[in-house]
Amino acid sequence: MDDVQIVQLYWDRDEQAISATSDKYGNYCTSIAKNILGNQEDAEECVNDTFLNAWNSMPPHKPSILSTFLGKITRNLSFNRYKHNTANKRGGGELPVVLEELSNLVSGKDDVEHAFDQAELTKAIDTFLDSLSPKKRSIFISRYWYTDSISEIAVRHSMNDGAVSMTLNRLRLKLHNYLLERGFEL
Repeated sequence: MDDVQIVQLYWDRDEQAISATSDKYGNYCTSIAKNILGNQEDAEECVNDTFLNAWNSMPPHKPSILSTFLGKITRNLSFNRYKHNTANKRGGGELPVVLEELSNLVSGKDDVEHAFDQAELTKAIDTFLDSLSPKKRSIFISRYWYTDSISEIAVRHSMNDGAVSMTLNRLRLKLHNYLLERGFEL
């Protein structure tokens, strides 16, 4: 079943929308959630909550790219669950490692977020990502959006772990310099 048909099922309030979504995007959403949470049970709960959120938001929303819509919901729910888990001294997953890698990119100052409108920063990062080769963009997004492990990225791109790590280091430095050149205080 294609995405247009699945979205139409949501709009028709047909319960088959959930099973069609699960069949087509269940593994995708689970992968996102598990990478962030490091826990299969929490990941499955987030995926179920993703499908519920999709049900509750369509209509009025009619996503043009269903995978991105579902991925964003899953990611946000997983981050919220991660915050809850770490507040209770639980947790795991790739998120702490990913956040550590990015900590050198921004200093963590509170005024970074206030210095520029979030839309401008988003636009600058999008422009930066558009300037990368498809392979480098995929590596960057896999790590910092989907929180995939270095070894998963290496397998996907037929690289060794060291090459992926070096590529990510270079991309972080390149992004850091790119943002500095555009006046962002990091």
